[in-house]
Amino acid sequence: MTAVSAGAGELDRPLTVVPPGERGATRIADRVVAKIASQAAREAVGTLPPDAGRPSATVVVHREAAHVRVHVELDYPCDVGARCRQVRRHVVERVGSLVGMQVPEVVVQVERLHLVAGPGAVQGRTR
Repeated sequence: MTAVSAGAGELDRPLTVVPPGERGATRIADRVVAKIASQAAREAVGTLPPDAGRPSATVVVHREAAHVRVHVELDYPCDVGARCRQVRRHVVERVGSLVGMQVPEVVVQVERLHLVAGPGAVQGRTR
C-alpha cells in the first residue's frame, strides 16, 4: 500500500489507498438491466408499424448473471426463428458490454405478428 497526502489543511495525516478488491461492489438494479435489454431488443427488431408495441423486458439478476425475458412484435412474413436469434444475440451483446454481466438466458416471446403487404399483395384474408 502507498500513502497519499490529503488536501492542504490535512498535510500531516496520510490517506491510505485501498486495493480495488477490497473497495466494495456496485450493484446494478434489475430494472436498469431490463431497460438496457428492452433498448437492445428495439435495436434488433428495427422499425415496425406505428400501432406496434415497443419491446419490453423483465430481468432477474442472480450472482452477477442476468436472466432476461423479452416481449417483441415482429413483421410477418419473416423467418421468426432467425429474428428471435438476432434479438437474443443483440441483447446478450449489449447487456454484456454495457453492464458487464453474463447473460446465460434470453427468452424471446413473440407477442404479435404484423402482416406486411408486399408488392402486388391482394387485400383480404391471408392464409
